[in-house]
Amino acid sequence: MPRAVRTPGGLSLRLDPRSVLVVALLALAALAASVVLIGTGDFPISTGDVLKTLLGDGTAGQEFIVNDLRLPRVLVGLLVGAALGLGGAVFQAVSRNPLGSPDVLGLGQGATAGALVVIVLTSGSAREVALGALVGGLATGAAIYLLAWKRGVHGYRLVLVGIGVAAIATAVNGYLITKADFVDAARAVVWMTGSLDGRDWAQVWPLLILCAVLVPLVLANARGLRMMEMGDDVSNALGVRVERVRLLLMVCAVLLTASATAAAGPVAFVALTAPQLARRLTRAPGPNLLPSLFMGAALLVTADWASQRLFGDGQLPVGVVTGVVGGVYLLWLLVSERRAGRI
Repeated sequence: MPRAVRTPGGLSLRLDPRSVLVVALLALAALAASVVLIGTGDFPISTGDVLKTLLGDGTAGQEFIVNDLRLPRVLVGLLVGAALGLGGAVFQAVSRNPLGSPDVLGLGQGATAGALVVIVLTSGSAREVALGALVGGLATGAAIYLLAWKRGVHGYRLVLVGIGVAAIATAVNGYLITKADFVDAARAVVWMTGSLDGRDWAQVWPLLILCAVLVPLVLANARGLRMMEMGDDVSNALGVRVERVRLLLMVCAVLLTASATAAAGPVAFVALTAPQLARRLTRAPGPNLLPSLFMGAALLVTADWASQRLFGDGQLPVGVVTGVVGGVYLLWLLVSERRAGRI
């Protein structure tokens, strides 16, 4: 049962012990998977040596491998997973639909279109491709919101519009690839898979700054988001400024999703599966924002470890692993929703 906690400043908070435990365990799992992942590679490093190196007590070779080569990749994975998990939780709560995730609504496809425009038309640098993905994701989010607007934005209409926009963006992406030369097309296909290969501190800092701003902003509006799940009329009666809160949260979720895609490419299905898995672990109503955030981080670093270790000498991009797992989960979710009579 939730418990009320009053802070010395007079602020009252409701905490669910099970949810707190789940968040703690997911955070621990994400950190443990990160340490294991840092020690994985052509030059394996034991867990103890990884921890000593992170604390500044490693050899010169270990410090180079850990701090310069592997730690940035792991941090990008944690931040991308957290951003996708939180963004997916917001969209599913706003749409009141377990399928209302950025993968289904077309944000990933829109960000991909922005990146492909840069790759195909200008052969831009990695930084320019990331900027193109960010702009493409933001433009797609704005288009979905405007097209879904009719005296407000409602979940069913949002999902339908998002599916239509996703189909258009997918067609645009296919057209761009067919018009690209061989080198640009190969580069585009690799980027579209979603990968953490070659990620360094240049990707870490922008994503970290965005998350440091957006995550507290989303969490600060968690109460309004939870009220909105009961319907707009009830939310208005409880003093929630529905459209303002909805627009703010959707902007934050679009920025989180677009920035994650810009950093690692369109990593599939993390935004769809993380909120649902978190909800099943906490068994708590509401959007489960923090559990979804940590679930996304844990999922992505675990998938990255699996992509490096479970396929012999060949390594797969992390997007392939999350796509397979997420596709199986999506089929299971559709069957469950059909049996429950909700679709």
